[in-house]
Amino acid sequence: MSWLVQPRLVNDPFSDPGLYLDFRYGRRAILFDLGDVSSLSSRELLRVSHVFVSHTHVDHMAGFDRLFRLCLHRPSPLTLIGPPGFASQVEHRIRGFTWNLLDEDSVDFCLRAMDYDGTRLTKAAEFHAREAFARREVEPPAFPPGIAWMEDEFRIEAVALDHGIPSLAFALCEVLQVNVWRGALAGMELPLGPWLNEAKRAVRLGLPDTHSVRLPNGESIPLGELKGRALRVAPGQVVAYVTDAAPHEENRAKILRLAQGADQLFIEAVFLERDRPLALASHHLTAWEAGAMAREAGARHVSPFHHSARYLSQPEALREELMESFTAQRAQAMTG
Repeated sequence: MSWLVQPRLVNDPFSDPGLYLDFRYGRRAILFDLGDVSSLSSRELLRVSHVFVSHTHVDHMAGFDRLFRLCLHRPSPLTLIGPPGFASQVEHRIRGFTWNLLDEDSVDFCLRAMDYDGTRLTKAAEFHAREAFARREVEPPAFPPGIAWMEDEFRIEAVALDHGIPSLAFALCEVLQVNVWRGALAGMELPLGPWLNEAKRAVRLGLPDTHSVRLPNGESIPLGELKGRALRVAPGQVVAYVTDAAPHEENRAKILRLAQGADQLFIEAVFLERDRPLALASHHLTAWEAGAMAREAGARHVSPFHHSARYLSQPEALREELMESFTAQRAQAMTG
């Protein structure tokens, strides 16, 4: 089965945190965190429709200027979601620039910024190019509790962790995974093509088997027939992203709920367990603790990032400790 979204870390584990989630079958991407994005091409950044920011420490927000500048002349909006006070921080950032060259003939690019309090979106503002990016208050979308964003094919679940300040953690959850069995499609004498995207969307929306799927030749086929013969449906992928969290039980419980059964868990591993006092003082996780949580959450794969520069001389130490904890804990659970 192939995933709808392909995630990858933006930078190496010692550099700014960030996760780029590329939609394979759509010309879009989303970002978890917005630190240094110089490793991403302009084309990759222009695909970004939404950015979910954990908090506004500089290593999580420094890439804003580049992304914003690239998007200035595109017609599609850019939506940014962050912790309480985020929309106002974005406004102050925008006001640091001069916009006298914008007028009614400019491309009306729209930036949307929203506050998420750990349970729901509480504030939203829009900034339009033709209005010189003056703030316009709007109503935030109303999603179920614990969801920062929702579309037909996926949702973004989010919790607020304690980092001395609120720091959001995110999980992208695909609604359903729908793949095409090419051999069966050929046996039905049906071609590959964009029409299949609409068929997949109909499955994800739960439309009835009697729903008609339009074919390229103008004819149609019942969705149920297509599902039964040429489509394979499975639970969707879960990609969790956890960073900047103090190592205590309240955070641990939230992380475990968010990352439960994740196919891929990207989690900070800032310090070695031997340096736990530093982790406590700076409100970060150790590699051992991150590995243990990945195991307890039942994550299929775990990728550490956000390493402290103090370990640059032993670059694999944090990954090795995390994987030792992850695999040892798993083995213990299996033998127990």
